Amino acid sequence: MNKWLTIIGMGEEGWEGLSNRARLAIKSTDVIVGSERLFKLLPNIKAERHEWPQPFSAVVDRIKPLSGRNTVILATGDPMNYGVARKLMEFIPFGEMTIIPHISAFSLAASRMGWSLPDCDTFTLHGRPAANLEAFIQPDAKLIVLTADATTIPEIARRLEARGFGDSSITVLENLGGETERVSTYAPSTEYSPLNTVAIHCIASSNAKIYSRLSGLPDEAFIHDGQLTKREVRAATLAALAPAPDQLLWDIGAGCGSISIEWMRSTRGCEAIAFEHNTDRLSMIAHNMDALGTPRLKAIAGKAPETFAGQTAPHAVFIGGGVGNDGVFESAWEALRPAGRLVANVVTIEGEMHLYDLQEKHGGDLVKIEISNLTSVGPYRALKPRMAVTQWRVQKPW
Repeated sequence: MNKWLTIIGMGEEGWEGLSNRARLAIKSTDVIVGSERLFKLLPNIKAERHEWPQPFSAVVDRIKPLSGRNTVILATGDPMNYGVARKLMEFIPFGEMTIIPHISAFSLAASRMGWSLPDCDTFTLHGRPAANLEAFIQPDAKLIVLTADATTIPEIARRLEARGFGDSSITVLENLGGETERVSTYAPSTEYSPLNTVAIHCIASSNAKIYSRLSGLPDEAFIHDGQLTKREVRAATLAALAPAPDQLLWDIGAGCGSISIEWMRSTRGCEAIAFEHNTDRLSMIAHNMDALGTPRLKAIAGKAPETFAGQTAPHAVFIGGGVGNDGVFESAWEALRPAGRLVANVVTIEGEMHLYDLQEKHGGDLVKIEISNLTSVGPYRALKPRMAVTQWRVQKPW
């Protein structure tokens, strides 16, 4: 296979910081694609130049016509670390490209901070909502974050303060590896370079809202109107759904979105679609997904099963409401991928009878979950039972 495309990572030191292999590739290429900033770091190279397209989604139209020509793409740092290479591999076979990485901003930042990189959470807010930060805010956590530009920094500070982590240290690392590199503690009045990385040491105050990545967040973590899968049942439900990296959940009758949100918080790359017809609850989902760090959650307004049409087939389905409604289970079961998991919860006798029928036809397990909570009876204490939840767990055959 002809390797016509070379993707080269470059640091702020420019040409001087490139390896001999990278320099040779640039000197011998016919076409160079890169940003104006990176072009300025090159010597006089006799090659056709194309500026990186804006918006980023236009990259396909810019690169595809160059197929077969000896082409170099200049990227910042490590192209495989939240870089352009992943996007390019969506339409160019890996066998047609060579990747020459530079030191990533994460590695540079860790070296400046004296932090061991495996002990840090590393992620990007470049081109992504700042709400993604929320799931990583944990006591004593060390975070290294790529930003969109200087405006990301005060938004990070605001979110830390709102969670009760206002005492956290925020270090801004600008133009790492370049002549204008600066490392400083964040100050609201300071102007920062748009090319920056942020290192955060999370410090929880006595009133901090501490939300584990494990399932079973406190009920008060969510804005809701009572249509909420309660904490203990939610933990059991997530365990039965068994989140796995990059898998998709359909949350049918999503309420305030608690199951979808905890699914997405649990494991790398988990995605979810929340189906909900109540407009007030859709607003609650929007609030909760921002506050709890799952801005990628896709909420679909309307009644099931009509709203299922055209949606990506799920790896798992949760039916928290309406399992007995015409076509809801049948349509979800048909859409579910082979070996996918389906979990349905009911509290009514009619719902329970419907699950008995479905279990007899499709197999799986039926369990009853009964929870009691502490309450007062005059001067005494007692455990008061909640409504029992009947749960059906089933795996679709291969």
